[in-house]
Amino acid sequence: MTRRRLGFWQRFAVVLIKPVMTVWTRRTWRGMEHLPRTGGVIIVPNHISHADPLVSAHFVYDAGRWPRFLGKASVFRVPVIGWILHRCRQIPVERGTADAVKSLDTLIEALAEGGAVVIYPEGTTTREPGMWPMRGKTGAARLALTTGAPVVPVAMWGPEKIFDPRTARLNPRPRIPVTVVAGPPVDLSRWAGAEPSRQVLEEMTDAIMLRLRDLLAEIRGGTPPPLWERPGRGREQRPEAAA
Repeated sequence: MTRRRLGFWQRFAVVLIKPVMTVWTRRTWRGMEHLPRTGGVIIVPNHISHADPLVSAHFVYDAGRWPRFLGKASVFRVPVIGWILHRCRQIPVERGTADAVKSLDTLIEALAEGGAVVIYPEGTTTREPGMWPMRGKTGAARLALTTGAPVVPVAMWGPEKIFDPRTARLNPRPRIPVTVVAGPPVDLSRWAGAEPSRQVLEEMTDAIMLRLRDLLAEIRGGTPPPLWERPGRGREQRPEAAA
């Protein structure tokens, strides 16, 4: 969805949030050209802070797209807030229930309509040492396999200075530096047309998370840690080993 087609409540959200983020952060945006201007796209950021959605929404909006996030269904039941979220075309998900399948159907519809869907593959803020990405859940891979939509990795560093989940401290000072970098779509072509078996989805997810980890390493500098373990597979020691 382009900005010209935004509805009243979407524009209201922009007017409410963007000025705050403009003052609160000092931004370094890179790689916006990797977000297609039109058509369905799956955006997969790393998750380091509760401030991540605000930062990634700002980035995606500045790139010319309207971000559609998954959110806990309980939030959508909060008076007024839930109503606004629905009007802003955000997507509720009932985690751990049979109704979670309905969320997948909604995501498929959103991509078919040309939407920019944001999925945090880790599912929650990372618990890895040094705030590196955790092993991802397979939802983004399943969605990519079903729809064929491109998966664009977005690495962020700096939102943890706004709100650090390790200390639960909110930093209200202005001009906090944040860096967001989008990479080229992850090459998932080797799995095109495959059946969504557990092995296929986990392999796709690992490819996504590896690219996200390496993008984050480009921001932070230094050598990223080896990959996490999966049952029956040892830890990879070099990025080339998992390519």
